Amino acid sequence: MSQIKPLNIVILGLSITSSWGNGHATTFRGLVRELRNRGHHILFLERDVPWYASHRDLPNPEYCQTELYQSLDDLQARFTEQVRDADFVMVGSYVPEGVAVGEWAINTAQGVTGFYDIDTPVTLAKLAREDYEYLHPRLIPMYDLYLSFTGGPTLEKLEKEFGSPMARPLYCSFDPELYFPEPNEEKVWDLGYLGTYSDDRQPPLEKLMLDAARQWELGSFVVAGPQYPDTIQWPENCEYIHHLPPAEHRQFYNRQRFTQNITRADMIKAGYSPSVRLFEAAACGTPIISDYWDGLDEIFEFGKEILVSYSAEDTLSFLIDLPEEERLAIGERARQKVLTQHTAAHRAQELESYVLGVLPSESSVLSAEEEVELGS
Repeated sequence: MSQIKPLNIVILGLSITSSWGNGHATTFRGLVRELRNRGHHILFLERDVPWYASHRDLPNPEYCQTELYQSLDDLQARFTEQVRDADFVMVGSYVPEGVAVGEWAINTAQGVTGFYDIDTPVTLAKLAREDYEYLHPRLIPMYDLYLSFTGGPTLEKLEKEFGSPMARPLYCSFDPELYFPEPNEEKVWDLGYLGTYSDDRQPPLEKLMLDAARQWELGSFVVAGPQYPDTIQWPENCEYIHHLPPAEHRQFYNRQRFTQNITRADMIKAGYSPSVRLFEAAACGTPIISDYWDGLDEIFEFGKEILVSYSAEDTLSFLIDLPEEERLAIGERARQKVLTQHTAAHRAQELESYVLGVLPSESSVLSAEEEVELGS
């Protein structure tokens, strides 16, 4: 059986060195680490900007070569050769001057090119109002691959309306080394929610969780996340935690009997946009009570792996009436699902398969001589 050649990959992403104020860094860290574990070489190019420079929690990832560039001119002057010679060049969403960066990458690269959209519903909304901050419609047909955090009908739209030659899902993922059950952790809350405040998420949070708290005074609830207005009237039995660093997220989930999932309006509209919070909570074995969106049942089986609520009454029924044995079973079934389908290692394998599907076969398979050399 022929062996796949290690790929030479260049990624131009928003950030891998700083997780401050963005969800991109943790996504890239897991993906790049697992690509390296599969034998590939990765050069990550990141624009050096002051707001990340002062909050770098991983300045030198050990699993890739990371280089900072100061400007588009600096990028082109120092990294044209690497981009030209790479097997795969991937540009991420929200990269500064992303249109110019993308044009340069497409025109320079001799291998496969791809756009990794970690913000697909936001991107499409921006394109609809002719806001081309980091992607222009003319670039979409020029990228060999469009990799999207959103699946379902959005992929067909990218191909049929925007001309992408190949749009594929590359969902978010979680790290099993960071998220797992802690059976000895005391259950402090009946239901918890972790998420930054947003105008569109607050009404369903009120409807599904806070109204349930008001109706069940004996229950214990918690909301954690920044930017909630001082005007919010929290129920007396709902604790509010202003800031919860990522290092404390696992413990937070493990201290809840159930956890609440609330989805942004643009993600609901697009559907098929699982949040990393879903996977992280499931990995901890904490049963999830979620709002509904199209495609959720393709991620988790309703009633078996996830509970879907449409009202405070639904939420209370789960919290009060569900037998403990079934609560634990739902959490465990969801945990097994994410462990077998949604880790960073799964995403690396998916990305590899997409790239190999575009690369000429002679470029991706080792010759007998190369296999001997690699083995030695």
